[in-house]
Amino acid sequence: MEVRHYHWKDGKSLTVGERTLVMGVLNYTPDSFSDGGKWNNADVALKHMEEMVAEGADIIDIGAESSRPGFTPISAAEEISRLETILPRLVKACPVPISVDTYKAETADYAMRTGAHIMNDIWGLQYAPEPGQMAAVAAKYGVPVVVMHNQDGTEYGDIIEDMKRFFIRSAIIADQAGMSQDQIITDPGIGFGKTFDQNVYVMKHLRDLTGLPYPMLLGTSRKGFIGKILDLPVTERMEGTGTTCVAGVLAGCAIVRVHDVKPIVRMCQMADALR
Repeated sequence: MEVRHYHWKDGKSLTVGERTLVMGVLNYTPDSFSDGGKWNNADVALKHMEEMVAEGADIIDIGAESSRPGFTPISAAEEISRLETILPRLVKACPVPISVDTYKAETADYAMRTGAHIMNDIWGLQYAPEPGQMAAVAAKYGVPVVVMHNQDGTEYGDIIEDMKRFFIRSAIIADQAGMSQDQIITDPGIGFGKTFDQNVYVMKHLRDLTGLPYPMLLGTSRKGFIGKILDLPVTERMEGTGTTCVAGVLAGCAIVRVHDVKPIVRMCQMADALR
């Protein structure tokens, strides 16, 4: 796996590719599928960030809009207004890089201007109402971007080949905007634009995607396909999540995005040793 070193003006740094990195999820929303409203208060959210960092989180990923199945979109203005109550404090207090989960260029620009370090885009630079705008923001700030595979509907020819073509389109959009290819981190988008069977199939064929010239982030935490396999509610999916993370590490994924940081950090350390 290629090793990348990212450095930011505030002194924070991140090395991708030497060991599996764990991204801790901080849902600053009232309606997340996994923990809706639990951290939707600045003081409580900051305390949770501190807990996740103490448990081994290498990155904190904050989102102010839920992307759960059937979510109701909010405007960039509302998303920014939520972030304004937490992000400046989070940037000041958090000792590790901060990722902001948004697909809106206006929100991403606010977040990077405020001092966040990574863009996490569930539409992989291809959000149709804003062609090229997310890539332009990434080029402006020179930050890493998580480019997640997504699509409307679940129709595919060959799903893995279709996903590869998606990432190639994202790379072309990035290049046209003036981004460096070193800024791109891919994400297979488990749970987005895929049926249960397709999610399982992609998990079984991750190595076909980690063979692309980009580090890959895997986000499976507490997702519906785990619940269906184990017949468990969202609050009881840690072990299933851990299993998918270990599978991802062994298939070459560089980062895992999770809610349950402490046990997943330990599992990834073991998986790294075995890999």
